[in-house]
Amino acid sequence: MKNHSTLSLLILFLVGTAMSCKNDKAQVQSEIAVPKLISRSEKIQLGKEWDLVQNTYMDKKQTIEKNPKDHKASLELAQLYIKEARVTGEHGHYYPAALQMVDTVLKDKEINPDLKFIALLTKAGVQLSLHEFIDAKTTGEAALQLNNHNAQIYGVLVDANVELGHYDKAIALGDKMASLRPDIRSYSRIAYLREIHGDIDGAKAALKLAVESGYPGNEETAWAMLTLGELYSNYGDDASAKKVYSQIIEMRKDYPFAVAALAELELNEGNMDQAEKGFEEAITIIPEVGFYTSLAKIYKKQGRLQELDAIMKEVFLMLEDDVVSGHNMNLEYADIYLNLLDSPKEALTYLEKEYDKRPLNIDVNRMLAQVYLSMDSIEETRNYAQAASITNSQHPDLLNINSHLDQLSLLF
Repeated sequence: MKNHSTLSLLILFLVGTAMSCKNDKAQVQSEIAVPKLISRSEKIQLGKEWDLVQNTYMDKKQTIEKNPKDHKASLELAQLYIKEARVTGEHGHYYPAALQMVDTVLKDKEINPDLKFIALLTKAGVQLSLHEFIDAKTTGEAALQLNNHNAQIYGVLVDANVELGHYDKAIALGDKMASLRPDIRSYSRIAYLREIHGDIDGAKAALKLAVESGYPGNEETAWAMLTLGELYSNYGDDASAKKVYSQIIEMRKDYPFAVAALAELELNEGNMDQAEKGFEEAITIIPEVGFYTSLAKIYKKQGRLQELDAIMKEVFLMLEDDVVSGHNMNLEYADIYLNLLDSPKEALTYLEKEYDKRPLNIDVNRMLAQVYLSMDSIEETRNYAQAASITNSQHPDLLNINSHLDQLSLLF
């Protein structure tokens, strides 16, 4: 009997040990699960760049699988996901993937302060990309407490404060960033702050410095050039914009945002066939929702209602995918309902949600003014237009709204 009891206890011990080992193994496997790398389309593989991305991914993945607590590798992989999100347009996959890697690092209570700073900085950057600006500000401020000598954290906080409408704070943070590191990132932010405050020539000058300080052919440099081109176009200089977009294509062939920007210029000039061809080409490179909505504008202008209906179904599926993956798309929905579907009341529901989050932001107020103007609600239009004008913004849409209001005041 004694032997039987001993044997039973031994069996229970072995079974328990086996189950414990199995559970431990499952836990380790769950800890080292690494989100996949999505293959780039041929047009954006760009030879050595794509090879480097794949090699980096495999190296970091293997490192993490061997040692789930290699936080440096996890953060480097998160940063790779962030870059791929912008290059490929696969936001719904890559932003949650980046957050997964960062949150795994932040769960470690024994993490050293330097790595925790990088993790918080990276997380705040993703939150900005997801348009969760309050969260980005909170996370960024936590990172700043760990390191107030890093230029990038000031850049994150510039962006968050701009989006929340804290413009004076953003200027102070931008000055601090530029004093620490005058480079492509700080010059780009200075340019945006100048544009917001109506200094268009100053914004152009800062963006030119940004481009000059970037490495030719890099995606970051192409983005700065794209922003410069948009600045030219938005303020009436399509010829200079076209020149910049063409230079991007020369340096970074098939850069989808430059392809679409050139198509937008064709659309502005009434060259519908060329514009349609350009947007279709951009779509074959990456699935960016803005390219689809631009194509939808052409279908609407030409009365191609069946094609418009079909592409809008695709657009809403893409937006839904973004929302499910944590992306705040209120302004995108509002723009579509206002300018494509002629439904200002639907646009208003999304804008009111966004206004509740950031009532001081001039872009949100400007869009609200546009919606109320389309609904002939003049008092509301005036109130939101005034809120959108507090920085002396010279945005063409805002100038158009104020011009309408001035004409109405003369009539009454």
